[in-house]
Amino acid sequence: MRTGVTVHLSPTDRKRLQATVDDRNSLQKHVWRARIVLGTAGGLGTAAIMRMAGVSKTAVWRWQARFMDEGVEGLLRDKTRPPGTPRLPEDVADRVVALTLGEPPGETTHWTGRLMAKVAGVGLTSVQRIWKAHGLAPHRIRTFKLSNDPKFAAKVRDIVGLYVDPPAHAVVLSVDEKSQIQALDRTQPGLPMKKGRAGTMTHDYKRHGTTTLFAAFDVLEGKVIGRCMQRHRHQEFIRFLNAVEREVPAGKTIHAILDNYATHKHPKVIAWLGRHPRWTFHFTPTSASWLNAVEGFFAILTKRRLKRGVFKGVVDLQAAINRFVVDHNQQPKPFVWTADPDKIIAAANRGHQVLESIH
Repeated sequence: MRTGVTVHLSPTDRKRLQATVDDRNSLQKHVWRARIVLGTAGGLGTAAIMRMAGVSKTAVWRWQARFMDEGVEGLLRDKTRPPGTPRLPEDVADRVVALTLGEPPGETTHWTGRLMAKVAGVGLTSVQRIWKAHGLAPHRIRTFKLSNDPKFAAKVRDIVGLYVDPPAHAVVLSVDEKSQIQALDRTQPGLPMKKGRAGTMTHDYKRHGTTTLFAAFDVLEGKVIGRCMQRHRHQEFIRFLNAVEREVPAGKTIHAILDNYATHKHPKVIAWLGRHPRWTFHFTPTSASWLNAVEGFFAILTKRRLKRGVFKGVVDLQAAINRFVVDHNQQPKPFVWTADPDKIIAAANRGHQVLESIH
């Protein structure tokens, strides 16, 4: 303990400080301040108090002096501190927001924090703070595409109805093809992941050809019927339809959901459909293939099997895809649609109204 520092605790102060230490709901800063004073009153030296309270030497001295000047109340109160930098005037924030909502200067396409700081004459952190407070993120952008299909609402309700309330004794299939899947081989072998380092893969690759995956996703069971083919013309599509026809048990009607790819509407495909009366095609609205449930399976396939895959050739790629489909079908999950079609239609209508008002 420093020379000249003596602490005399009254029974009331000692009881109050000990209660602060023992109370599990006390703030930790109040607890170690109380321990400093109790240790000082108990005759402990500065080093011992530092170890007991887990604080620095200057903190021990500071709170000893605070207690001597202000008592227990001084330990439970923090002194107010002036802000490190003065607050920005409101007109500065308004100006930054107005500039952000406008076009940036020069040939740049969007505002950056440093560019805004330079133009507005404030610091970068101030710009970031203003943007955060007003929910502005000029560095981000969201893509969109509104369907111009005149029958958009009817098609949405038709397809969502198949997902939510499928017909009795029927199979609902979401059908599409993932074309131009590349068999990519890396130029050098990568290193495996280890503690403290991510796995590695060369950025360049060798192309060994492409394949197309035709897939029919069973909405009710979650299983996938998949076939890999070299091309994706109407001939291959009809071959795939024949394969699906053999897979689906007799006596069940088939409702197939497809996008508006020209192959799906080829005259020979329509003729095939006429020869198979248990089939019914349901086309998604134009620019709305996200309604097709099989797109979710394609995304999983790309992320989990294709993106990091190394394939020595097309046959190797096709074998990997077939194994993935088999593995997926071991633990299928039925597709569950949760979005309200009325909200989808209303959002599309609002989007069209905004576009019309702009133009």
